[in-house]
Amino acid sequence: MQLEGIDHVALGVRDIERSVKWYIEVLGFERLHEGAWDGVPTFIGKGNTGIALFPAKPDAKPTSLSHRELRMLHLAFRADCENFLAAQRELKARGIEFEFQDHEISHSVYFRDPDGHALEITTYELPQRS
Repeated sequence: MQLEGIDHVALGVRDIERSVKWYIEVLGFERLHEGAWDGVPTFIGKGNTGIALFPAKPDAKPTSLSHRELRMLHLAFRADCENFLAAQRELKARGIEFEFQDHEISHSVYFRDPDGHALEITTYELPQRS
């Protein structure tokens, strides 16, 4: 068996349209497969990256940030160095708090979507150090 890669990640969200709008405006995603499945799930994506948005239960709460739980830890998107820096400017301009981390072989910023899902943008194109 040879897989081509991840097709999509499924996320439960409180408000489908709010999440669609957020992912389109903040991350530049597009609606995909409009009209399919009576809109459940609602698919959004960009390039080879897809997210299926499902309505969450009204009492759903985000889980802790512990990396030792059986759950999705975060969804990571890759960018080149120029777009990694642009992403930080965009997040700042929108008032979205993020955390920068230097992972030696890559740099990442971590932030949350409106439902508390942890997201990451990472680059392996690091600035030259003198």
